[in-house]
Amino acid sequence: MPRESEPPASLAVPGDLDAALAGARRRLGVFGRDFHHFETVGSTNDVANRLALSGAPEGTTVVADAQTAGRGRMGRTWYSPSGAGLYVSVVLRPGPTPSPALWTLVAGVGLAEALRRVSGLDVRIKWPNDLVLGRKKICGILAEGSASRGATRHVVVGFGINLRPVAYPADLSGRATSLEGELGRPVERGIVLTASLEALATHIEDVRNSGVGPILDRWRALAPSSIGSQVEWRIPGGVQRGTTAGIDQDGALLVGTGGGIERIVAGEVRWL
Repeated sequence: MPRESEPPASLAVPGDLDAALAGARRRLGVFGRDFHHFETVGSTNDVANRLALSGAPEGTTVVADAQTAGRGRMGRTWYSPSGAGLYVSVVLRPGPTPSPALWTLVAGVGLAEALRRVSGLDVRIKWPNDLVLGRKKICGILAEGSASRGATRHVVVGFGINLRPVAYPADLSGRATSLEGELGRPVERGIVLTASLEALATHIEDVRNSGVGPILDRWRALAPSSIGSQVEWRIPGGVQRGTTAGIDQDGALLVGTGGGIERIVAGEVRWL
């Protein structure tokens, strides 16, 4: 058995993914060149992080058929049964900026556009890290950074896309959906994967060339609930309510209350 600090041994790339990657190679930039596929892992983010710490280059991509310890924001469990979703993590080496929080927004834009393109569905972003159809979640994103002496060494961006309908646990029933469930037809995971990686590659390059301003504008356009929605969150001694008023240049959610504008960076926000 490999030690916990070592990534597990990857398997041969399945034929459908291999063919899709080969056909899209020119459009993917660095993504998918260093590709690792697994039947089951604890978390693709953990595997990608270990590979990054071992010197894996930017664009290293980890894909698993299932996760036993997939996670989302604030340590929540990401339900990742075999065959139901696409579970992916990629390694970025972005330099000093932007922060992992902003890479979450960049990934949100890229993945929303990719899913819209391959499905025709009205996929939207819900702050900070979900893609939704209506009020149902179809994709979650988790960006995690590794720093040394105050400088970012690498960022791992993980995402899980619900491809096929499954019997969700009680706490997710009614709050999650899938591409095939919405479309009523099969979806090729290779097409979804390469469209996602291509969109990420495009927007990451855009950020490096033009800064975060244009990507934040696109994020706002894809996240209409970030303005004018009623939300609540816990504060010491109770619950605060307000109306969303957009995001700032750092990706924090702005919420208007009777006392002014609150800036929410972390913590649980409930959409009413």
